[in-house]
Amino acid sequence: MEIIPTPFEGLLLIEPRVFRDSRGTFVETWNKEAFAAAGLFHRYVQDNQSVSARDVLRGLHVQLPPHQQGKLVRVVHGSVLDIALDLRKDQPTFGRHYSLVLSAAGNRLLYIPPGFAHGFRSLEHGTVFSYKCTAAYHGPSDRVIRWNDPALGIDWGTEDPHLSDKDRNAPLFKDFDNPF
Repeated sequence: MEIIPTPFEGLLLIEPRVFRDSRGTFVETWNKEAFAAAGLFHRYVQDNQSVSARDVLRGLHVQLPPHQQGKLVRVVHGSVLDIALDLRKDQPTFGRHYSLVLSAAGNRLLYIPPGFAHGFRSLEHGTVFSYKCTAAYHGPSDRVIRWNDPALGIDWGTEDPHLSDKDRNAPLFKDFDNPF
């Protein structure tokens, strides 16, 4: 397993070893010792999974302190455009986003530390997105930032995604009461 820093402090790309033979593949997607060696001593308390049609967009979601979540995200089937938006005011990357395509075929994972809003757009029908969380979901702490806020400059690759009402009506970044 290779853990690769990104230009965003704490945001890590994980490239697991993939073992292939005539039977198929085997991938180790999480290893406590490998993560600890990289300085990640997180305890995961909740696993989530969604199945999305093509062009479903979920996000940008975040939980406020003291219920903020770190997330270890991956795609089990299909592919997504994954976005992590840095909300940490003390970082040089504040207000900037990191994007990459995650796919089942690519086997990569992304660790998103607390202090980031997160979202993704499904690039294929039936995409299965899975993630581990360092804190449980807490409804009163749940917030969303508008996916297409022009101030963020995120290229989602679509102008008309399938959205929930919550995501469609989310406030702009400038109106987000940021505690990070």
